[in-house]
Amino acid sequence: MSAALGLVAMASGLAFGFLGVRWASGRLVRAKGRKDKGRSGLQTMCTGMHAWVLSRVREETVRREASGIASVLSRGVFAWKRGWMERSACLAGLGGKVSVEAMCTVRAKLAFGCAAAGLVFGAVFSNELAALMCVGGGAFGATAVFRAFKEEGMRRAKELERSLPEMLEVVSLGLRSGLSFERSLELYYRHFEGGLSEAVSLAHRRWTMGFATREQALRDMAASYDSKLLSRLVENVVRSLRFGSSLADGLEGLATEAREVRRARLQEAIAKAPVKMMVPTGTLILPAMLILVLGPVLLELMQGF
Repeated sequence: MSAALGLVAMASGLAFGFLGVRWASGRLVRAKGRKDKGRSGLQTMCTGMHAWVLSRVREETVRREASGIASVLSRGVFAWKRGWMERSACLAGLGGKVSVEAMCTVRAKLAFGCAAAGLVFGAVFSNELAALMCVGGGAFGATAVFRAFKEEGMRRAKELERSLPEMLEVVSLGLRSGLSFERSLELYYRHFEGGLSEAVSLAHRRWTMGFATREQALRDMAASYDSKLLSRLVENVVRSLRFGSSLADGLEGLATEAREVRRARLQEAIAKAPVKMMVPTGTLILPAMLILVLGPVLLELMQGF
């Protein structure tokens, strides 16, 4: 009994400690974001544990580049995951900024650290609990990097879904006002903030400075998002600019479609809410209600026997 109470207390302490660290890091990131407003930084893009994991990957990448550390991970165990990991980094907006070797190194460090922490905490109570927490901690640390990149990619996809109709309407309005496509894009990213605005600004700077052609810069921007609508938009823009066809009507149609897609996603999320509420209702509320209602009846039956 005392071991069970100790386990519950330890789990509660770890949970509250994790929530406290997440809250404190979120406050720190928000304060830094207000201080460095307008700057595209990693820690202003997401908060909490995922921001810390991504920052560690960035730091490890910089450290490896500065020291010239050679790695055989690309030819070894992680070679078959290289393409998938590079795609995850690209969707998280870190394509070319982090290396696969740094991701694997941070993953190994987190797996070892979490496994060691689980082993130490579990050894306080029993050897079986120590082994269980060691395996669980190692699995948690080994998947932390992938979860962080996936979470950042999902956040960017949601932000794109929210900002894309606005961008299309602004560019279409600029084209109908007599501005060129470049000036219309500049009108958008100079007067609006957000991840999409920064991506558009970066793509525009790339082709104006000669680092890439306009088509390549736009396609690279579309590849950094998991959005078929954005890819189709870029291809329409490339064809229209190449053959000189009208672009404003197509952008307005895509803006309407993007708005409808967002509305459908929101309606789907709202429809799923009652189904998701059944899980806590069935696991937490229903057993308590059954005990409250049937408890006196069961006690009377036991006394009768």
